[in-house]
Amino acid sequence: MNTPSTAAHPPVVEAGPRPTQERRLVTAIPGPRSQELQRRKERAVSRSVGTVLPVYVEAAGGGVVVDVDGNSLIDLGSGIAVTTVGNAHPRVVQALAAQAAAFTHTCFMVTPYDGYVEVAEALNRLTPGAHEKRSVLFNSGAEAVENAVKIARAHTGRQAVVTFDHAYHGRTNLTMAMTAKNMPYKHGFGPFAAEVYRAPMSYPFRDGLPGPEAARRALDVIDKQVGAENLAAMVIEPIQGEGGFIVPASGFLAALAQWCRQHGVVFVADEVQTGFARTGAMFACDHEDVVPDLVVTAKGIAGGMPLAAVTGRAEIMDAPHVGGLGGTYGGNPVACAAALAVLATIEEEQLVERARRIGASLTERLTALQAADPRLGEVRGRGAMIALEVVEPGTLEPDADLTRRVAAAAHAAGLIVLTCGTWGNVLRFLPPLAMPDHLLVEALDVLEAIFEETR
Repeated sequence: MNTPSTAAHPPVVEAGPRPTQERRLVTAIPGPRSQELQRRKERAVSRSVGTVLPVYVEAAGGGVVVDVDGNSLIDLGSGIAVTTVGNAHPRVVQALAAQAAAFTHTCFMVTPYDGYVEVAEALNRLTPGAHEKRSVLFNSGAEAVENAVKIARAHTGRQAVVTFDHAYHGRTNLTMAMTAKNMPYKHGFGPFAAEVYRAPMSYPFRDGLPGPEAARRALDVIDKQVGAENLAAMVIEPIQGEGGFIVPASGFLAALAQWCRQHGVVFVADEVQTGFARTGAMFACDHEDVVPDLVVTAKGIAGGMPLAAVTGRAEIMDAPHVGGLGGTYGGNPVACAAALAVLATIEEEQLVERARRIGASLTERLTALQAADPRLGEVRGRGAMIALEVVEPGTLEPDADLTRRVAAAAHAAGLIVLTCGTWGNVLRFLPPLAMPDHLLVEALDVLEAIFEETR
């Protein structure tokens, strides 16, 4: 694996002590201090900002989150796949402190700095493919997806964009149009951007199609409803995130990428949730030996700091006019320092392999649980990105109610668990790669007991 240089990360400060790696409940969840903070939140923050679990955090690290009441919860969410290297990793803390002491902002478009360039160089090396690449940095995954579309349109001179059923690409106007699920992401927020079309996704649990056949089905829709000559970009998550951790059948991504090459369409991999070792490869496309034209990254890139990127073929990335891409905060120097520290940590702590081991443990336990419980339709995912789809026994009918009840029971027992899926019937597991094995085992023990109690 190509890796970035670590020379620019001198230790500056000592990171705080890592919280004790244990599940500990000293109050009900949420506790009294969290409840008071929740009341303050309700008075001060728009009610449109929801919370999955209203426990207010005081510290986090390794595999736990500690709340203001002293409860220590096992973290199976990683802030939605962000804290891949763990929260407040010492290398990241030191890099942040050193950069903040030097300067926090100049705007790269005004007076640039080497951290931005070094992150771009690292992304150019690490993303799939040996071709010449360029990168540009942004603040969020949605912003990066929007800019990938802008780049594709500038390169091709075409307008149309294709995304897929169950997709999630963000909450801005264009990315809402690209996102499949109405509630809570799109409802009441239209009209949305034009020239966005949707094709059927490979969903092996529900359609049973081999990858090439599922690809033919999608491409037939695209040919009939859009036309290759009108299509600027095909944007796809190699493993869908919010849509339910859907892993397409083998060969599906490769067939789509080949079709794009044949027709001059820019093939964009949205690796926002799947990137940076999460799936047991540096990027999820690596599992299928697929080389995208553009790769969109965010989330795990900077250990919790706001940073995102588009990386891709030099001739495509250089298509927009000078000044056409950028933003005030994109590639902030502190976020860039964090990203370089994260990338160095992934290499030095062998977190790609760690993700594979976590995935093997999760899959083994959840598959055994599934074999004994007909409500558990499928265990799927890669690496430390594993999901459990919950259905009515013996059917494909989604059971969102049971999924909610299991998640609520997990929260009460001290597990941070997230749900997802078009029908809200998928439990997803995204533990930090810094989580010790004993916490993972304990979390699965608790989850198994909850499923037994809900029979």
